[in-house]
Amino acid sequence: MKKISLVVIGALLFVLLIAGGLVLLVHDTTLRAVEPLQKVNSDMRTEVAQFLHPTPTILPDPVTIIHEVRSLARLETIQYSVEKVITGDSGQNILAPLFGDRLLFVAHGTVIAGVDLNKLMPSDFLLENGILKIRLPDAEIFSANLDNEKSYVFDRQTGVLTHGNPNLETQVRKVAEQEIYKVAIADGILLQARINAENYLIRLLNDLGFKEVIFINATPTPPNGTPTPPLD
Repeated sequence: MKKISLVVIGALLFVLLIAGGLVLLVHDTTLRAVEPLQKVNSDMRTEVAQFLHPTPTILPDPVTIIHEVRSLARLETIQYSVEKVITGDSGQNILAPLFGDRLLFVAHGTVIAGVDLNKLMPSDFLLENGILKIRLPDAEIFSANLDNEKSYVFDRQTGVLTHGNPNLETQVRKVAEQEIYKVAIADGILLQARINAENYLIRLLNDLGFKEVIFINATPTPPNGTPTPPLD
């Protein structure tokens, strides 16, 4: 009886091994058969996605029109880096929780100022007794621009029934540029630009042999042409 039982158990194990092998063989064969279909299906999904959401193609027009060419002699003497927080909102009334839109924008910008030497005329120079007198043009702002890489929307809150004003951020950016310009003006950028221009020109003219330089109708300059110390 024990020998018969061992034979039966051995036979069952053999049958199980055969069945397991067949299952693995069928599974492997099925995977191999289905794999090309899965690849085709994946490729089709990719093509459909590309069709529905194509990658934009940007092609510059080969025709370039130059409207104006000007020679510049701008002496850039100072640059301000300004950070300003701007709040923009619309629909901030009793219905604000439903239709309101509020945006908090952190603006980073640069303001460059200096003196346009192209405005100097021969009549603006006068040499008397070895002293060179110069009527220097007024300092001016050359550019005041946002730094788009550093500027960002810090927070935006919209009502539950609106997606927000699509023009709000554009309007805030315009105001931010104006505010950056105003901040630089209020902080005295034009005065500092003028002082820096005088200091630079004094050093240049001293090297050219003019030992005494005086700027007419400008910031005070020592009669010996010593540069005025820059502001902090």
